[in-house]
Amino acid sequence: MSEGKLDLAAMMAKAQELTERMRRAQEELRHRTVSATVGGGLVEVSANGALELVGVRIDPLAVDPRDVAMLQDLVRAAANQALARAKELAQQTLQEATGLPLPFGPGTGT
Repeated sequence: MSEGKLDLAAMMAKAQELTERMRRAQEELRHRTVSATVGGGLVEVSANGALELVGVRIDPLAVDPRDVAMLQDLVRAAANQALARAKELAQQTLQEATGLPLPFGPGTGT
């Protein structure tokens, strides 16, 4: 019976270690950013690895009151690209921290 307790204790220690590595990786991701630029540089959006938008830059040339729809499309496209890149960054960072494949990212529907 003592072998089972030792295995359980080792498993618990590994789980705590994995939890701590995940926590550190998630904190690191808050400070790492990626950007996406669209419209030939007219709009740039930055996001961090926690999947939060952290910056939007719009070139004044993109601001045409007669074509607000175009600017909206550019901002949406840049935001989607930045978030996709941030998601890839998060997956890679967390995978490196845990050594395990994670259930999100390209091809998983999330």
